[in-house]
Amino acid sequence: MQPLSDLDACRALLRGGSKSFAAAARLLPARVRDPAIALYAFCREADDVIDSQGGGIGWVRQRLGLAYEGRPLDIPADRAFAGVVERFAIPRALPDALLEGFAWDAAGLRYADLPALRAYAVRVAGSVGAMMAVLMGVHDPGRLTAAIHLGVAMQLSNIARDVGEDARNGRLYLPLCWLADAGIDADRFLAAPAHSAALGGVVARLLRVADDHYRLASAGIARLPIGCRMGIGAAGLLYAEIGHEVARRGMDAVTGRAVVSGRRKVGVLAAGLAGVVLPVRPLSGVGVPEGAFLMDAVVQSAPRPVNAGAPWWSIADRTRWTIELFMRLEQRERVQTEA
Repeated sequence: MQPLSDLDACRALLRGGSKSFAAAARLLPARVRDPAIALYAFCREADDVIDSQGGGIGWVRQRLGLAYEGRPLDIPADRAFAGVVERFAIPRALPDALLEGFAWDAAGLRYADLPALRAYAVRVAGSVGAMMAVLMGVHDPGRLTAAIHLGVAMQLSNIARDVGEDARNGRLYLPLCWLADAGIDADRFLAAPAHSAALGGVVARLLRVADDHYRLASAGIARLPIGCRMGIGAAGLLYAEIGHEVARRGMDAVTGRAVVSGRRKVGVLAAGLAGVVLPVRPLSGVGVPEGAFLMDAVVQSAPRPVNAGAPWWSIADRTRWTIELFMRLEQRERVQTEA
């Protein structure tokens, strides 16, 4: 048997990871999808190493440095990532920021206020948004800012959904000043996580901030290369729906974990995709202050032009194909559940 290629190994890692990323990746053109898979695989491995080893951050930073020197370790994800770095000239500041966010996780940091939490979200998710933008050939401040907004929004949605799960693992991401305003003692909550009306108010407050970031990201999504809009737009809609599901549960993010069903995903995309792919709003120009260093790193780097190519299909055909894809995924999910 022939050994798997590096990209095949990265795809295998993807299948065991985020379903949302896997689904969105199917909607991207191959020129973006394949490097995105390599990027995801390296980031996933880095997160796993840091999460499982107390001193893993130093080792991962060495691996990152070798990849940027063109001498990656003999690991499929490292080799694939090094190729992406060389081809797209990804500024080192972007993955450095991601690793810094992973290190903050490993250290169990808590965040005093919204700017501190947003600085964390910029690192673990805004950096990925910026790297994805570079893969799409985006180097201008307006669309880069929107990419960072989208990453931050997605991370805040995840935090709102996982309040209980994180607390049971000894982690707390909600702004400490918000908890204090609601009369919640952070240490007591961690010792015995439980839902309350006061905590639900804090979760609702966080979701309102996430919605602001989704709104500011929307005009940038509609100005991506046309072949990329569906994938990124679908990801934004589905992550935003996580917050809507939390709201349907009465803002209870402790008792159970909000899950968006396959059927609901199809409905969300059918209702919302057309609105995210057409540029009807101007770019806001409102940046994420904590993420300005990411945008500056990309703008100041020497970009290598990426050929956008011709559009895949008309927007109408592309929308219909996207919805049909998620209908097939929902049917497969239902069969697996029944089995």
